[in-house]
Amino acid sequence: MFVETADQAIGLDPGETALRIRVLGLWHLGSVTAACVAEYFPTVAWDPDPLIIADLQNGKPPIYEPSLQDLVQAQLAAGRLAFTSDEREAVTGADVVWVTFDTPVNDADAADPEVVARHIRGTFPHLPDGSLVLISSQVPAGFTAQMESEFRSAYPQRRVAFAYSPENLRLGMSLDGFRHPDRIIVGIRSAEDRPRLEALLGKFCSRLEWMTVESAEMTKHALNALLANSIAFINEIATVAECVGADAKEIERGLKSDSRIGPRSYLSPGAPFGGGTLGRDVSFLADLAAGAGLAAPLLKSINASNEAHKDWSRRKLRQLLGSLGGQTIAVLGLTYKPGTNTLRRSVAVELCRWLHGQGALVQAHDPAIHRLPAELSAEIRLCQTIREALTAADAVVVATEWPAFKSISVDDLGLMRSPIVADPNRFLNPEVSQAKAVVYASVGRGGVGH
Repeated sequence: MFVETADQAIGLDPGETALRIRVLGLWHLGSVTAACVAEYFPTVAWDPDPLIIADLQNGKPPIYEPSLQDLVQAQLAAGRLAFTSDEREAVTGADVVWVTFDTPVNDADAADPEVVARHIRGTFPHLPDGSLVLISSQVPAGFTAQMESEFRSAYPQRRVAFAYSPENLRLGMSLDGFRHPDRIIVGIRSAEDRPRLEALLGKFCSRLEWMTVESAEMTKHALNALLANSIAFINEIATVAECVGADAKEIERGLKSDSRIGPRSYLSPGAPFGGGTLGRDVSFLADLAAGAGLAAPLLKSINASNEAHKDWSRRKLRQLLGSLGGQTIAVLGLTYKPGTNTLRRSVAVELCRWLHGQGALVQAHDPAIHRLPAELSAEIRLCQTIREALTAADAVVVATEWPAFKSISVDDLGLMRSPIVADPNRFLNPEVSQAKAVVYASVGRGGVGH
């Protein structure tokens, strides 16, 4: 019944066929994928969590992403999108089953792809003959081949194809990123699978980079590892620059002016990377190398370098305040990055917990966070406004670059007991960093002060 309604809603004539897409896994990646794909194809989406399904059926995604809720509601109203908690219904009638589970990752950036594998296995008995399973979850190279092998061993007489296309979304900008990517990497086994994926992915991008499944998996690992390595590299350069009185932003400009590097490279000194996405692929590569008996010293050092850089804000606060016991520290921003409301793997939250452990009083403000989880409420006092967070603070740390923080003025800092500012990415209005009354520190800026 749903498929007929969806076909009519997107203007298909009776008897005309459209790809029927099924999306599995509905956290960030899956919710964005389902909503965007439903603009073109009848789409059914499934998640094992009944609470997530119930919210989505009422038009509420599980995570904040600008304009995502409006898009979900629009596709629901148009009859193009449906959500189900029934695993069999989730894949019935599918032409393409798009696997979009967010792969769990622990505090050491070690992922658990077995969670994704378990959900895929659960669909095996129900996959239609002739369907294609497109995996976009963040999984280690070799994962797709493992799923293929397990399916063929269990159902040798059935024909189901497998392909891999890595996601490349950025929290806070995901709808635009999904609809208008620079290119889409697609790994396939056979040229026979290409027309179906061209019909699907070609709606969003004309540049499809075709390759083998394993090459596509490795491309995802290599891309994120390169970005992570660039961030770790420039932050190490920046901390050394501070010691000699150089300005890392000028060094950045010098590097990006080289045609071999370019202006869009990830070479902006500032905060460490967080969230787990980059670190997860670095860990995948390091594990693959170790499994093959390879040393891979560079890969092993990336996450270690990033972890060490988390000490920058801590080191600066100690340098500027001495003992942190009894000091009040304002932290601006708690989410992993602006444009989302997720606190998972947030460097800002890590900093708050460390400050609490040092005996500091932490008062924080984030425009997307209106209530803290119970485990954080005892460590962080959540403030409703920027000015409330600044009031009577001994220092402030800009931890997440929300646009609202750009409006902070020198007068606002006058609410503090002492206008000491740690702004790793030099995000605040330049008048703050240049004010004589403000003690201002940023990554890669020689000296502390004005």
